[in-house]
Amino acid sequence: FAETCVASHYGYGGSKTASGERMNPSAMTAAHRTRSFGSHVTVTSLSSGRSVTVRINDRGPFVRGRCIDLSTGAARALGMSGLQKV
Repeated sequence: FAETCVASHYGYGGSKTASGERMNPSAMTAAHRTRSFGSHVTVTSLSSGRSVTVRINDRGPFVRGRCIDLSTGAARALGMSGLQKV
């Protein structure tokens, strides 16, 4: 399964994710609306060409037009600042 869309990032450390674990902003994790918790997704930045594999541990994003919310650590690995097409 592949899709092209806009990704955003979030990183509010300490709060609980939908899966019940604590949010770790520096971890390689992400939020997705439908993917199963614990599944791994490879995200590639279309502008930088960098890729990162993240583990789904939360639900979201809840903004129309976005498909995935990346942790701060994953966003940094992609070279993201703000929104990015992935």
